[in-house]
Amino acid sequence: MRTLPDASTRLVLRTLLYFPSRTVTRTPADAGLVSRELTVESEDGECLSAWWVPGRPPLLGHLLFCHGNGGNIGDRVHTAALLSAAGFDVMLFDYRGYGNSTGRPDEPGTYGDARAARAALLAQPEIDPARIFLLGESLGGAIALHLAIEAPPRALILQSTFTSIRDIARYHYPLIPSLLVPDAYPSLRRVGGLRAPLLLLHGDHDDTVPLAHARALFNAAPEPKRLHVFFGLGHDLAVAGAKYRKTIDEWARELIH
Repeated sequence: MRTLPDASTRLVLRTLLYFPSRTVTRTPADAGLVSRELTVESEDGECLSAWWVPGRPPLLGHLLFCHGNGGNIGDRVHTAALLSAAGFDVMLFDYRGYGNSTGRPDEPGTYGDARAARAALLAQPEIDPARIFLLGESLGGAIALHLAIEAPPRALILQSTFTSIRDIARYHYPLIPSLLVPDAYPSLRRVGGLRAPLLLLHGDHDDTVPLAHARALFNAAPEPKRLHVFFGLGHDLAVAGAKYRKTIDEWARELIH
């Protein structure tokens, strides 16, 4: 199949996919959370901004949060508060070009950034490597899945995640020929290689990534797996508040007890 040159691929992805914000408008302190700032160095020398938010006891595990394609970690403080309340240490990090992280985003770079963030998580005090959870939101789901296949975690959570860039572009930009869209972040093709329990979370009113993407990923994934649909919700599931926290909390407790 004909593919675009690397430079053209990067241009298309930056135009259609990455929408970073450099302004961090909210910090964990704004939500009453204790946290510490971290600087993570990527394999190719970029400096990534990150926060470590301790979980509320009794601790379920340590969760690496891979956010979506817009904004930065400041926009995920509410989600971090819910996950911390569920009993997870939460590490949030910004990909290159997002927030205070250096560089410009591209597909290989985001994979490397997640790999570096995982290493930084493992370097924190009192970490149990057997209780590492990955959560990927939207684009972050594709990044977390790639990392989970490389280094299987205790479990993986895919939240509002698409099957591939080509599939989601076909939905949002039907007039653009598929061959002009990079076959990037191909989660549907990869998910069969997952060797960790999987929880898929999706809203049935998601008009950014339709629920059909979650169903396709679920059908292609190996067991053990679970799909939880939030009825009446769109792309942002953290707005469900306590219901969102409880869904993840109960599933994680089943895994570790």
